[in-house]
Amino acid sequence: MKKLMLGNEAAARGLYEAGCSFVSSYPGTPATEITEFAAKYDEIYAEWAPNEKVAMESAHGACVSGQRAFCGMKHVGLNVAADPLFTISYTGVNGGLIIGVADDPGMHSSQNEQDSRHYARASKIPMVEPSDSSEAIEFVKIAYEISEEYDTPVILKMCTRVSHSQSVVEPGERVMPAIKPYEKNGDKYIMMPGQARKRHPLVEKRTENLKKLSETSPLNRIEKGKDPRTAIITDSTSYQYVKEVLGDRFDILKLGLIWPVSDKLLMDFADGRDKVIIVEELDGFIEGMVRALKIDCVGKEFFPPLGELSQNLVRKGLAEALGDESLLPKIKKVEKDYDVPNRPPVMCAGCPHRGLFYVLSKLKLNVIGDIGCYTLGAIEPLNAIDTTVCMGASVSGIHGFNKASSFTDNKNEDHTVAVIGDSTFMHSGITGLVNIAYNASNSTVIILDNSITGMTGHQENPTTGKNLKGDPALKVDLEALCKAVGIESVRVVDPYDLKETEAVIKEEVAKPCSSVVISRRPCALLKYVKHKVPLVPDKDKCTKCRLCMKIGCPAIIVTDKGVEIDHTLCVGCGVCTELCHFGALKEEE
Repeated sequence: MKKLMLGNEAAARGLYEAGCSFVSSYPGTPATEITEFAAKYDEIYAEWAPNEKVAMESAHGACVSGQRAFCGMKHVGLNVAADPLFTISYTGVNGGLIIGVADDPGMHSSQNEQDSRHYARASKIPMVEPSDSSEAIEFVKIAYEISEEYDTPVILKMCTRVSHSQSVVEPGERVMPAIKPYEKNGDKYIMMPGQARKRHPLVEKRTENLKKLSETSPLNRIEKGKDPRTAIITDSTSYQYVKEVLGDRFDILKLGLIWPVSDKLLMDFADGRDKVIIVEELDGFIEGMVRALKIDCVGKEFFPPLGELSQNLVRKGLAEALGDESLLPKIKKVEKDYDVPNRPPVMCAGCPHRGLFYVLSKLKLNVIGDIGCYTLGAIEPLNAIDTTVCMGASVSGIHGFNKASSFTDNKNEDHTVAVIGDSTFMHSGITGLVNIAYNASNSTVIILDNSITGMTGHQENPTTGKNLKGDPALKVDLEALCKAVGIESVRVVDPYDLKETEAVIKEEVAKPCSSVVISRRPCALLKYVKHKVPLVPDKDKCTKCRLCMKIGCPAIIVTDKGVEIDHTLCVGCGVCTELCHFGALKEEE
């Protein structure tokens, strides 16, 4: 029976139908839901790993045992997993292995918009790239076949618009492949230099064989158009935009096996054309392959190398590339007669991070930031974060910042802190904290423990006491862990208590030793968190001083008539009452 499915849900369905047995991932938008949907199938073991490197190594171990396995991550997560990625290209697989990665053109929830297709070429691992939900299911099945036939991991590349859009699919039945027995084989799996040298030629031969496969694979297809003089080469969501703009006007080569691609396939398709146009998001990856074959083509001069494409951008680019918009099918243009105001991202009402960042801003501290929903502490009115690079960089960064400053007269230890979430600390903050203790920098790290992985939608992590399926699991003791690696002072504060939080942070940054402050209160959006009734404003006492606005709570509004509280948002956390000197905000009796 046909049904609508998200691209990520469809990818998970493909894992199920293809007989995948093991899934290990780290949550990251826009890839998170692949694993969450896979976990709904009892036949698939699914877990959240502490980070992407661990997830990939675990999935590879599962495939070596003979099972079909999968690991999933977002594009920046692939950076974390790059170490095993390049080596398992050499070892190959036993059972099939798919590495799912979702790019984020437009940076809707990411710190960069890198193009993961380059990883396929650099690691010499084939990459398949579906353009809708139906293809997501089919490409997963084909990817496992390629993985096992050619002894290679396969990268499944998604992107925001494919992952989070819905299209029609026709689910099938689960078909379990024969389990491949594990056999000891040091030459294949032990990548010491002597064995690795023997494996590299096999990787190069495999690439040549995969190029031949790309000539006949159903992953790549040519769609005939009415005018064969112009040819379009495209992939992924760019294909959808091209089809919406062009219909069947020109011939289209739609690449689903995006790497490696046969030179013959590209040359035969381009032969005899008046014009070859490459339409792709982000980098000119396809364009580079085509130009390397001395094929005259156009691409990135008409389609921007940054941000997402759209129907309008593709139409504009095609018109410019063709030099005549009349060659494109006519469309009815809708004039925009309204402006939609921008709505900047903001921490939720009752967010436990808000009080902490207010204190850090008030104390005028340097704040080395990290990746998570708490990164919103960087924007107005809090303006409390100075740097954000990647997962775990705050803990490593403050060590370098303070250590280097200690060599000069510009001492920073007593007015610099690092902030990192509990999940991010588990991901890649622990090693940085070991470095602080081992190399003795006078640094204060604040762990924002909101009892969940918040930014990607409330996934469990090793500090929450539950696993992916919600079952009880080991809960890492953050205080004990920090002390075990050598941190001399570990304190816990409630960020709703501004006075206590301020006092403890002042004390810790003043100490001549490394320290950790754990700001602990669960995310206000967790279902088990019980909230107080919304606060009640007393407009007679309100002086309109706007001190309450300094915390940036979306539930607080100050008008000409005084302070107002949005009762649909307020959770009664009471942080704002600590700022008001006139008693204009109070709990309802």
